Amino acid sequence: MVGVTTKYTILLDGEVLPPKELVGGKAWSLCRMKSMGLSVPPAAVITTTACFEYLKTGVLPSDLRAEIRDAVTALEEQTGRQFGGKKPLLLSVRSGAAISMPGMMDTVLNLGINNSVEEALALETQDVEFARDTHRRFLSLYADIVLKSSTLVAVDDKIESILERIVNESKMLPDCPYEQLFSSVEAVFSSWNSRRAKRYRKHNKISDTLGTAVVIQAMVFGNLDDDSGTGVLFSRNPLNGVKEPYGEYLSRAQGEDVVSGTCTPEPISALQDKAPILYQELIRSAEALERENTDVQDIEFTVQNGKLFLLQSRAAKRSPEAAVSFAIDMVDEGLINKETALSRVSSEQVRTLLRPRLAQHADSAPSVLAKGESACYGVGIGLVVASSDEAERLASEGHRVVLARSTTSPEDVHGMIASCAVITEQGGSTSHAAVVGRALGVPCIVGCGENHLSSLIGQIVTVDATEGIVYEGCLNVEEPNEKDDSRLVTLKQWVDETCSIRVISCEDSVAREALNLDDVIGCDDLSISKEALQGSESVRGSMIDSGKGVPNAIEAGVKVLATRYPLAVALTVQEYYKDIINT
Repeated sequence: MVGVTTKYTILLDGEVLPPKELVGGKAWSLCRMKSMGLSVPPAAVITTTACFEYLKTGVLPSDLRAEIRDAVTALEEQTGRQFGGKKPLLLSVRSGAAISMPGMMDTVLNLGINNSVEEALALETQDVEFARDTHRRFLSLYADIVLKSSTLVAVDDKIESILERIVNESKMLPDCPYEQLFSSVEAVFSSWNSRRAKRYRKHNKISDTLGTAVVIQAMVFGNLDDDSGTGVLFSRNPLNGVKEPYGEYLSRAQGEDVVSGTCTPEPISALQDKAPILYQELIRSAEALERENTDVQDIEFTVQNGKLFLLQSRAAKRSPEAAVSFAIDMVDEGLINKETALSRVSSEQVRTLLRPRLAQHADSAPSVLAKGESACYGVGIGLVVASSDEAERLASEGHRVVLARSTTSPEDVHGMIASCAVITEQGGSTSHAAVVGRALGVPCIVGCGENHLSSLIGQIVTVDATEGIVYEGCLNVEEPNEKDDSRLVTLKQWVDETCSIRVISCEDSVAREALNLDDVIGCDDLSISKEALQGSESVRGSMIDSGKGVPNAIEAGVKVLATRYPLAVALTVQEYYKDIINT
């Protein structure tokens, strides 16, 4: 199988870089890293072609099982280990869509373990506790993801209690490693159509037709010993855009511990203090990947017994603040051109930056209710709710809500989308809440402390995610001006060089002559007919400010748009033409 593409599977040997549409972003990045000579555990991928077949029929393609066995044999040859044998090879089974959807689909780690494999692992490592912990971790994920256990497995549940729960729910736990693998592949394919994945794709305008690939990779163990651990590194700070490494590290742990938010890791500097040579290797790898991909990288890594392994590298999800800084800095550094820079800043991100923020001289000594780590800047004022379903319901009724959770999971995405801010008790800056919060541009504070938020349910609060503080009540805010931010001024100058329609500020003298759509009968915040715009050279009003009236204005032949948010509207114009081209 080495170097050979079969019908449904590809060995990721770095010799050929397959298209992302076929293998997904995760497998593509593994292949790229392998080709660069970076340390990557052996892996193979089941392509999106198999996913399409599974989603159409509900069963794995007839010849896929044989191909998976061949792929595992290739991994055995590369590692010198045996799947289900006395020198055990355990596997991770991870989703991988062409467009990054962090945390939206399923992952099963430590696959291939059973009682006899646990004994073999304990004998090889001379560490019974490690083998037991690894077995427990597998059972926890398998029960949740594959068997769909109706009761959430706690992180400290013992193997016996997990097995008892599985039996009580009349579920079947296969002892055969290959049966575990086949059922896990099916579960990952099925997660493409999960509620959370659909909501995320709809919000981010990602096509439902892409499907997901499945990466099968040899496990490396961050939970092995004191010289092992796991972490996430960003090549630049995804929160404020500063050009410096940013991330977290957790000793004696696996990746799910970090991203799930159930554990609060240490800053990446902890790894620098603990293993400076390994840390420098990680930083060099991050710099190389950023240059190669010409974008800020989000890198998942594991350290096993003092050796570094890279598990994934992808374009980092970033706050609106960071998106603007990255775009400008990378042009200044000669990594990208202006056109690429503008494509990486959306009109919605600019609008987020221009949302009201706490006034410098707000209410004197406001009452502080909670403090945590900022994960996405901004201010949100609303009613605190504990349920994502309730957040979605109240938001649909016109209420502004703040979602407060112990930690978020992919099942909370719909509630995060509906909320004006998200606060969690657990987790760090690379937890699910933080990563998805940045992707959505929702003000977010994580790690407020165990049981610190339950008393806030039902209260109106002001979340200042820029400072990481939750205040009592509704505080005064002020609206920033685009002209006061030199970065936004620079982006506006760049977009003016190519924008087909002139976009000006309402403060411009020319704007006084523009037709004010707010005064036109039949126009409201939701719609405006092209007929109402016919013959108008320039227009202004709330529908232009919001961007909702921009498409019809373009189609009606309007030449000048006057607005309170010139950069955001100019980017909306560009996005309109991009959508037309893509359509």
